Amino acid sequence: MHKWIIDKKEEQVFSGAFLTWSDDVFFTVDYNGKKYNGEILNSDVERGVASIKLNHRVFDISREHSLSDLIRTMGLDKVKLKKLTYVDAPMPGRVLKLYAKKGIKISVGDPLLSLEAMKMENIIKAEGEGVVDEILIKEDQVVDKGAILIRFK
Repeated sequence: MHKWIIDKKEEQVFSGAFLTWSDDVFFTVDYNGKKYNGEILNSDVERGVASIKLNHRVFDISREHSLSDLIRTMGLDKVKLKKLTYVDAPMPGRVLKLYAKKGIKISVGDPLLSLEAMKMENIIKAEGEGVVDEILIKEDQVVDKGAILIRFK
């Protein structure tokens, strides 16, 4: 008996379910006297994930590996967010617009400022989390590559 995650909900595949393969893609599940037609839409064996269609409904499933419980216990399944200390200029350019404001909490992907470089506007987004402590630039200011633009606390 294997543990599977079906549409992000843990399910047990019970004994008594019989699987009959028509070929490498199509199968039939016989469970409690009911037949369900299935098809594997795509799969990644190394990651233990697949998308299947069962009676015209699509499910994303993943198989629990023997290390899954250990990984969860150690907390390694959690996404680690980077705590911002500062944002520097990735390229020389002119600050067009500031989106960040002092004291505002910033999350990953939030736009911080717009920087014009080589006649193109580039939105600089947060790559971590933090609270804006100090804004060291003003709109229309020219900055060099590597210049610290915003500090976080």
